[in-house]
Amino acid sequence: MKTSSLSTPTSNPPNASLELPKLPVWQPFRGPFERWPHLTDLLIALLMFLLTLLLWSRGGSREVLALQNLWDVIAFQCAFIGSFALLWRRTHPWQVQAVILGATILLELGLPADGIVAMAVSLYSLGRYEANTRASFIVAIATLVFVAFDKGIPVQPTAAGTVTVMLVWALWYIGRRLRFRGEYLRLLEERAKYLERERNAESERAVVAERTRIAREMHDVVAHQVSLMTVQAGAARAISRNNPQAASEAMASVEAAGRQAMTEMRHLLGVLRPTSDDTALTPQPDLNDLPALIEKVRQVLTEVDYETHGTLKNVPTSIALATYRIVQESLTNVIKHVGAAARVEVNVRAEHGSLTVHVRDDGNTTGERPMVETTSDEQPGGGHGIAGMRERAELLGGYLYAGAVDSGGFEVYAQLPTGMVKR
Repeated sequence: MKTSSLSTPTSNPPNASLELPKLPVWQPFRGPFERWPHLTDLLIALLMFLLTLLLWSRGGSREVLALQNLWDVIAFQCAFIGSFALLWRRTHPWQVQAVILGATILLELGLPADGIVAMAVSLYSLGRYEANTRASFIVAIATLVFVAFDKGIPVQPTAAGTVTVMLVWALWYIGRRLRFRGEYLRLLEERAKYLERERNAESERAVVAERTRIAREMHDVVAHQVSLMTVQAGAARAISRNNPQAASEAMASVEAAGRQAMTEMRHLLGVLRPTSDDTALTPQPDLNDLPALIEKVRQVLTEVDYETHGTLKNVPTSIALATYRIVQESLTNVIKHVGAAARVEVNVRAEHGSLTVHVRDDGNTTGERPMVETTSDEQPGGGHGIAGMRERAELLGGYLYAGAVDSGGFEVYAQLPTGMVKR
């Protein structure tokens, strides 16, 4: 049904979103020189040959056309070769001009015939298609000197001779200027294509970076909040018979954690859809939100000590967000792999142009702990929490260490620069 409706012009509404691509209003005109270059060169060569014969028939060398002796045949061959050499005027311009110039000199000095009309086209082609500027200039000067001596300019200058010399130079110069203009336009077109490719590549890189950021944020939000909800729901189930009031409070905490998780997920996913003017986005968490995070974790863990040192007011936004996520992920790992009996110390210190984050637990674990120090992006057990924290730190010019301590337990240590931060 869709195919039939699209094929019928009158069935689409006026403001239909599916429209055929429109051609540009103006397109550059392509003449015969661009459409059929080989055929054009053949016609030009034939026309130059016929004009040369017509010139000879009207001048004093009309007897040459009778082909009565060997010299007449040689003159005819010179006209033929000089004219049809124009077939290679685009690919070998200075060679074609040299052949025509040699044929013309031969006719002027040794044969009873005038010059070749094809030299006018060859001079233009020499300036238009010759890539070697030095070769083009030398051959043009040689032709100019020959025409000047042929017209007797050094001996007795005349108006006709002067105009002929100026015409020779003008033909070559016009071709050269057109070549420079064509090269300039070609460079502009190539630059426009290059900039378009770079813009598309930059857009793709931005999309990939944004997807990576969203995936990392989603992991932090879901892992932390779901871990809190799981532990609190388990505690509520365990005490529901003996202490219904405490179980009700635990379930209220589960509800609050779920609502916050939904709020943060809605904020992250908001960048994937168009935003309107009336859409209010919640700001990203920063260092001011760490006390609230610690209070939530204290509802699950036995003891959480939180200390700050130095001034945290002027910390850049990117550093503050990374610090919050590192602390959040570290506490989430403690909840998942250690349990509620763990004792955790969280220390955030700002000094000497850097921000130091240190999260350490006492190792009072009741289950298997898969986190070990590694420099790769894959963690044993398939997790990506430490890799995500390390990636955040390295992107900001810092570093992160995560591993077991000799006295027992596990620690996460990160140092982030706060002075020169690339945004």
